[in-house]
Order: sequence, then C-alpha cells, then structure tokens
Amino acid sequence: MVKKMDDKKIKEQESNTKETRIHERVKENKLLLKILLVIGFFFIAILVAFFIMRYSARPDYNGVTFNVVQEGELTFYQTAFNVIYKGKPTVYNFYLRNNPKELKKNVPFDGEIELRNIMVLNSTTENLFCDGDWNLAIGNLLNLNIFNIDIMRDENASCSSEGDYMFVQIEEGEETKVEQFGPSCYKLVVSDCEILPATERFMIEVFSEVNTLLKE
Repeated sequence: MVKKMDDKKIKEQESNTKETRIHERVKENKLLLKILLVIGFFFIAILVAFFIMRYSARPDYNGVTFNVVQEGELTFYQTAFNVIYKGKPTVYNFYLRNNPKELKKNVPFDGEIELRNIMVLNSTTENLFCDGDWNLAIGNLLNLNIFNIDIMRDENASCSSEGDYMFVQIEEGEETKVEQFGPSCYKLVVSDCEILPATERFMIEVFSEVNTLLKE
C-alpha cells in the first residue's frame, strides 16, 4: 500500500514537473515572439525612414525625377534627359534653383504644354533683372533648345491662332503664375521679381511633356 502511494506521488511530481516545463516553454515562446516583433517593427521603421529620406532627397514631378545637389550654400535640383541633339545621342543636365514640388504648390499653372519645334520668347517689361536672376532664367529657357526647339526673339510676333509655334511672353503682374492663352501660347507672369519660379514652373511642365513623349 505504501509502495502504491509512493508511485502515485512520483507520478504526480513527474506530471507537475512536465506541466511546469510546458508552462515555462510557453512563456519563453511568448517572450521570443515579443522580441521578434520588436525587432521586426524596428527594421520596418528603419526602412520607412530610409524611403522617406530617399523620396524627399529626390523630388519627383509627373514622372521626372530630380536629384538634390548641394554646391556650398546653393541648392540645385538636377535632372537629365537622353535626347538626340543635332543627330547625336546626348545626355543633358538641367539645374533648377527651386524644388519642383514647391513650384507646383506655389506657382499656378493654367493650361497644358503643346510643344513645337519653334519657340518665340518675348518680354513686355525691362524691370525684371532682379539681381541677375533674369539672365539665369532666360539662360535656362534657352537651354530648352536641347529638345530640338529653335528659340528666338521676335517683338513683332504674337500668339499663333493655328499653333504653328510656341509663343512665350514674360510680363509683370500681381501674382506669379503661368497661363496658357492660345493653342501653344503662354504668359509667364512675374510678381516681386519671382522670375526664376515663373520660368522654372514653365520648364518642369515642358520636362513632363518631353518625358511622356520619350516613353512613347
């Protein structure tokens, strides 16, 4: 009888020991799962931060990607195009002074770009030198000739009702904006010497259209 009682106690002890081990193993698995979840969330947070930083460092406008280039205290927004210029494959870089995303938000654009092989570039004012920004802005616009656009000035020209050529007129106004007023005619309205934002807003629209055409 005593032996049977001893056997029963031994079995109870073995059963309790087994349950204790199972309970400890469950606790260990839960702890391990929590640790893995923390590590997983940590890596996800790192990846999200990486992509946010990468996205902010490379602003995109309608499929055109820009790289942020720092030159001393100056910040440039660079993009490049593979084009055929004068019969030769060419990679051409453009450098803007304004963030394309900020241009889209701050400078209204009313219309759509209709590209032509000729662009007449005129101005109705001589008050936009703006500490040298005028020369920089016009130089940037002239660089659009890399897209096989002949750019010229003709004070006698006006908007073509047939859309035979692009007509771009720069003028002063109360709000900096870009307006289409004909088949391929645009007013770049400049307020408070914002000649660069006005011209660069027009340029990113040209970039977007060129990018679309190059993909066709």
